[in-house]
Amino acid sequence: MREIINFNTKWAFTKDADTIPATMPEKWYWVTLPHSWNAIDGQDGGNDYYRGTCYYAKELNKIDLPDASQYYLEIKGANASADVYVNGKKLASHDGGYSTWRVNITEALDVTNLIVIAVDNGVNDRVYPQNADFTFYGGLYRDVNIIAVNDSHFDLDYYGGPGIKVTPEIKGADAEVEAEVYLTNAKAGQKIAFTIKDKEGNVVAETTQDAADTKAVLSIPGVHLWHGKKDPYLYTLEAALIEGEDVIDNVSTRFGCRTFEIDPEKGFILNGESYPLRGVSRHQDRWGIGNALLPEHHEEDMDLICEMGATTIRLAHYQHDQYFYDLCDERGLVIWAEIPYISSHMPTGRENTISQMKELIVQNYNHPSIVVWGLSNEITMSGQSDPDLIENHNILNDLCHEMDKTRLTTIAVVSMCDIHDPYIQIPDVVSHNHYFGWYGGDTSMNGPWFDNFHKTFPNIPVGMSEYGCEALNWHTSDPQQGDYTEEYQAYYHEELIKQLYSRPYIWATHVWNMFDFGADARNEGGENGQNHKGLVTFDRKYKKDSFYAYKAWLSDEPFVHICGKRYVDRVEDVTKVTVYSNLPEVELLVNGESLGKQTAEDHFFYFQVPNKGESTLTAIAGEYRDESHIRKVEEFNNAYRLTEKGAVLNWFDIVEVEGHYSLNSKMGDIMKSPAGQQFFGEMMKKMASGKKEGEGFDIKPEQMSGMMQMMGSFTVLRLTNLLGLTGMSLTKEQLLELNEQLNQIPVVTE
Repeated sequence: MREIINFNTKWAFTKDADTIPATMPEKWYWVTLPHSWNAIDGQDGGNDYYRGTCYYAKELNKIDLPDASQYYLEIKGANASADVYVNGKKLASHDGGYSTWRVNITEALDVTNLIVIAVDNGVNDRVYPQNADFTFYGGLYRDVNIIAVNDSHFDLDYYGGPGIKVTPEIKGADAEVEAEVYLTNAKAGQKIAFTIKDKEGNVVAETTQDAADTKAVLSIPGVHLWHGKKDPYLYTLEAALIEGEDVIDNVSTRFGCRTFEIDPEKGFILNGESYPLRGVSRHQDRWGIGNALLPEHHEEDMDLICEMGATTIRLAHYQHDQYFYDLCDERGLVIWAEIPYISSHMPTGRENTISQMKELIVQNYNHPSIVVWGLSNEITMSGQSDPDLIENHNILNDLCHEMDKTRLTTIAVVSMCDIHDPYIQIPDVVSHNHYFGWYGGDTSMNGPWFDNFHKTFPNIPVGMSEYGCEALNWHTSDPQQGDYTEEYQAYYHEELIKQLYSRPYIWATHVWNMFDFGADARNEGGENGQNHKGLVTFDRKYKKDSFYAYKAWLSDEPFVHICGKRYVDRVEDVTKVTVYSNLPEVELLVNGESLGKQTAEDHFFYFQVPNKGESTLTAIAGEYRDESHIRKVEEFNNAYRLTEKGAVLNWFDIVEVEGHYSLNSKMGDIMKSPAGQQFFGEMMKKMASGKKEGEGFDIKPEQMSGMMQMMGSFTVLRLTNLLGLTGMSLTKEQLLELNEQLNQIPVVTE
């Protein structure tokens, strides 16, 4: 019988070696898996986290293993490339940091053994991702196991998969379930026993057949459907390999029976019923941990997503842990799963996109939560598509349909990509990443953009794969686009909710992002090394006000929430206080005195509150209450205002000339001036010419112009802080020179 032995403890680790050790190293660090060497430096800013080859070593005594014919080393996540050595002999290499892979170590084992895994997250031109707005944490950051099996066993070599594939088909009130297994070294006379059990463990179907026939069809009468969060019902399929009277290997998988379609007018339909997909995207990392998550971390993430009321998750931008996919099945979340084919197309990376897609599909085929395979994300960030990019997408699209005839394909398209670009026509459905109201334009542009796309391409289902804005612990009573306040983020999401949720043809919406996450190249918002677009902080300790805006729309759990709890000191005599609730009526009390009751169909309640001395605010909705405090002050509390740590240049260091532009001017305002446009044209040419080959995003000058216009709400200074994402940076002297040039350009007023 198969046995799985966890192999996580007492690994020796180093960044400093350059050769494979012959004996167990004495001066390396001891670590327990999961482990990432970028848990700190990948989150502190500067775009200087360690990227290179590190080594893990562990001793293994064969006597400690169960008696078996074959032994496999199972690695569930080694980012990004890895080589496995046993007793100095190289046995395998793997490219792709987010999937499970296995190595047969049987022939290399001796009485005592030294296992070494060299893991590399360095820069190359063949393994995705290489350019993206998140940290590529290096390490053995998921479990490592040893699997002991009989010579004849369910396959362990086929793209890291479970060795079993389940394809249910609904037929009226029943289901016909095709079960297929993959066998290694099957022998004459062996048999396979297939058994389907319901959620309670009762057998509902079974059959036994010769092992030469690896497919079976079983029927479930009166099938219980998997129906998302409403009823995430799961069956279990067990397969046993039998020799004589003995079971010599067995595998099992849970599965769900459901139908779905994505209609260009009606959106997502589950089991024949409208089922709006409204949810979030998720990155898997955490503060101080990186990617090296434990089960309780995944569970906390799932609990928070479900508390918010989401019905869908886009698992970006890579394959996530199998444990989290299992949680999605159990909790009924509808999933978009994708590979890290992202930001910039590498002609030398095609084979890696294919191998990562094969692993994604084989390893996750049985999860009923998954409905679409994501081919790429923002792959035209560097400009328009080209023939090689289009061919790569066609190959991936055809591969998905060949390997999985039950699901659809999709892409996430960067906002400035022309909607007529031919690569958008390749997948079954499409989604767009838009940040109108944050990186450019304003919030009102989002809905009309989708109306135009829908009118232009009425037969292409369209969704919103990313939207969001940054918020830290900054506060204001006058929120403005680009100010990084919690108040502007709340306003932004209020507006987006009303526009997106009122358009049923939008097949799915995914907030970017559920949680703040590590992006070591970022230098903005006053806390470097992170993307702060999350509805929840990186440490999962604080739910921002925007979290509750979604809870008001999506959750059935009654609640009431007063916004601005971290914004206590206020200068105005009358201050706006926002309350969110999914109940129809809210009353607000100030020091026990009622300001009256309000109703709001959009779940957003706004009160004008007298601000005198210290006040306790109490919101009441039905039997639910929430409380917060405000205090009248004469001067604005500067602790609420954005400050930069380690900035090359701060806003208050910048010389401003009345009636002229400066680095503190917004991009959109400067672009109104012909002289301003000329200034930026020359600036972009200099940036493009000064950029080293292979450094950051390969942004073409004409593409940079489009990006600059999108970021119209940003000041020039804020824009320069974002250049770290593209591998570029400016010195203080260069910034002051730019400011002097801008001081010569008169402001154009409309």
